[in-house]
Amino acid sequence: MISNQTQGKGILAKVLEQGIRILLIKECRKISNIKINMISSSTQIIGGEIHYINIMAEDIDYKNLLFDKFELEASRLKVNFKLTNKALYFKNNPIIKFKISLSEISLTTILLSSKWNWIRNMISETILNKDRLEEIKIKDSQFIIKTSKKDNIIYDIEKIDIKIERGKIYLENKNHNKILQIPIEDKIYIENVIIESNLINIFANSSISF
Repeated sequence: MISNQTQGKGILAKVLEQGIRILLIKECRKISNIKINMISSSTQIIGGEIHYINIMAEDIDYKNLLFDKFELEASRLKVNFKLTNKALYFKNNPIIKFKISLSEISLTTILLSSKWNWIRNMISETILNKDRLEEIKIKDSQFIIKTSKKDNIIYDIEKIDIKIERGKIYLENKNHNKILQIPIEDKIYIENVIIESNLINIFANSSISF
């Protein structure tokens, strides 16, 4: 996703980079290896445009959502920059592109957490016909899910496919001929999902309005 940019970086871009870094640390319970690259002259920023921005981070915990890696990029952002208090506002709901990567450990931890167990229950009941989802593994571009019924120590294994249609993520259990759309915000459009090694890589875009 990273684009090669050769334009100069103004002092205001450096100030905004530091402000974004502080905001990310404040908003996330955990985040590491933050890299921010904003390319825009001070004149461009005061005039209402950020030429290009790229943000990367690793080992992120945002509201109990665990991301192994995260990358965001956007260009030609129309902004309103208040020099007096260094406040930055975006105009016209610009579109950003981003990529998030989750390992099977991160995904299992999210689904087993109390905050997101409603999604786990939805998956279990809708496409697995089981009471509990115990564990998720990634193998051959599929989810290998260990499930169980209530008060039963015998585990079953289900193979689940992931697919993208019209910007949404679906989980499909071909054995039971069942499919489930994963709920996400309407403004987020999923472009692709690539599963490789132990990582689920989700490519998407979204408008921002703050």
